[in-house]
Amino acid sequence: MSKKATFGGGCFWCTEAVFQNVKGVIKSVSGYMGGAVKNPTYEQVCGGNTGHAEVIEVEYDPAVISFNELLLIFFKTHNPTTLNRQGNDSGTQYRSVIFYADDEQKAEAEAMIQKLDAEGIFDQKIVTQVVPAETFYKAEGYHQNYFNNNSNQPYCAFVIQPKLNKFIKEFKEKTNLAS
Repeated sequence: MSKKATFGGGCFWCTEAVFQNVKGVIKSVSGYMGGAVKNPTYEQVCGGNTGHAEVIEVEYDPAVISFNELLLIFFKTHNPTTLNRQGNDSGTQYRSVIFYADDEQKAEAEAMIQKLDAEGIFDQKIVTQVVPAETFYKAEGYHQNYFNNNSNQPYCAFVIQPKLNKFIKEFKEKTNLAS
């Protein structure tokens, strides 16, 4: 039986590109969560006034990959120490956030943050929010499978591809990609 996890790690194009290549991930869908407007558009979310974060909803097989392993991939493939920013993208829509589905996910996320902070994995403390899942709004069709459909675009080449390369290097055994 599959489970779902929802992560916001900045631009959803980057996050989707990583997670759709994780062994055990059945589906990765770009969307919005955590805001006050029903059925927001990309333009509304990018305006920064809806309260939504760009997220991906990951459907995964827990017999193949655990939530804890997904968390580690999430933390290691974006910068969880910058508040409302990933690289040049800034605003609350780019915040680092885990929308947990149940108390078990909440506990695992909080424990992972404590562990990574205690081990000094990052130069600064993790600022990732851990909050209850809300309504997931699927992003417009042109945002789905963005990297695979637009790999020649400059943003894909200069921002997304390096994240994929880092993922492949650090999680070779968890990826469907060749190095």
